[in-house]
Amino acid sequence: MLSTKDVAIIYETLLTSPGMNDSVKIDLRMPRKNVLLLTKLIELGLELKDDTSQNGLLSAFTNDILGEVKNITGDLLSKAGLTETYNKLNSLHSK
Repeated sequence: MLSTKDVAIIYETLLTSPGMNDSVKIDLRMPRKNVLLLTKLIELGLELKDDTSQNGLLSAFTNDILGEVKNITGDLLSKAGLTETYNKLNSLHSK
């Protein structure tokens, strides 16, 4: 088993390898229910970044990159016409 430091070094090496900053076009076609699920999973994953006990891939990313990922979730919801629905669903959790 690798230590946390070793894993972080591997992730950082992977992220700095040639081509990792190249843009790619991804055409996703999925049902709206999957868009809601994917958005929630991304949101929950980004919350792990704040948890210092969780070390791994997320710790290798800067806040700028994680912000870009957060913006992708907004784009997904917008294109699926689910932004308002998602916000209302999230408001149910806070009550």
